[in-house]
Amino acid sequence: MRRRFGTAAVLLTAALALTACGGGGGGGNPLDTSSAAPSGSATAGGGGGGKAVIGSFDFDESVLLGSIYAQALESKGVQVEEKQRIGSREVVYDQVKSGGLTVVPEYNGNLLAFIDLQNKASTTDDVNAALKEKLPAELEVLASSPAEDKDTLSVTKDTQAKQSLNSMEDLAKVSKTMTVGGPPEFKKRWEARFKEVYGLQFKEWKPTGPTTADAIKDGSIQVGNVFSTDPKMTANNLVPLQDPKNIFPAQNVTPLLNKAAATDTIRTTLDAVSAKLTTQSLQDMMQKISVNKDEPATVAKEWLTSNGLA
Repeated sequence: MRRRFGTAAVLLTAALALTACGGGGGGGNPLDTSSAAPSGSATAGGGGGGKAVIGSFDFDESVLLGSIYAQALESKGVQVEEKQRIGSREVVYDQVKSGGLTVVPEYNGNLLAFIDLQNKASTTDDVNAALKEKLPAELEVLASSPAEDKDTLSVTKDTQAKQSLNSMEDLAKVSKTMTVGGPPEFKKRWEARFKEVYGLQFKEWKPTGPTTADAIKDGSIQVGNVFSTDPKMTANNLVPLQDPKNIFPAQNVTPLLNKAAATDTIRTTLDAVSAKLTTQSLQDMMQKISVNKDEPATVAKEWLTSNGLA
């Protein structure tokens, strides 16, 4: 699963960082501070707001979020350097902890799974409470945004209407007639859990991988595991079913900071960004990047300007 790189990788190799899918990184070492900043990144902005090095994982959504953070901070006089597409959470986490990075946009559920695999917290509040307890003294998380990029079981709007489906509880009434799709490991990871929590039993499980959203649209499957900010949710007229029992843990976009390096300006600026960031706005921005092929830095600037943050 894409943003599930946290839980997926940890479940496969307990120590491996939880990297997400997404574009390839550029050449060279992104943590080498002697190198030039990547194309499209923010550079030193001057002013008295302190300094910050913004990191991102190696996928487009993380680069977008890092650019939003960087440009918002620059507008407040913070001297900013971006280190884009660094790679795995293992590397990024250690760099924030050591102070090589000041902040990285994180996903709270995957971060918690990385530092405490056995933790059962699932709601945003519970996940963040556990993070504050489990994070080492060098690190802190700020307030989470409402924006999430998380697992969903999704159907077409037509299927939703015909079957009166609003939640995964509703799905239990008709799941035996349906074929479900997702990543290759989807059945192994979720079959027993779906049955235990919601009573879901499907007619067939298909490994549809990155084609899941298209497979739902063309009818080769009736329900599938699609991520909430996937642009194909909108393009294919898909509807995520509500998850009232929180079987999928919260994955709110949440700034992870090096406590010693973060200034009050950095904290208040990122809190303001998080307060405005929603799942829909993140989905809209990813649509521009994935479909229109706009640059993440350009999309970030447009969003910040429209929300009075830059």
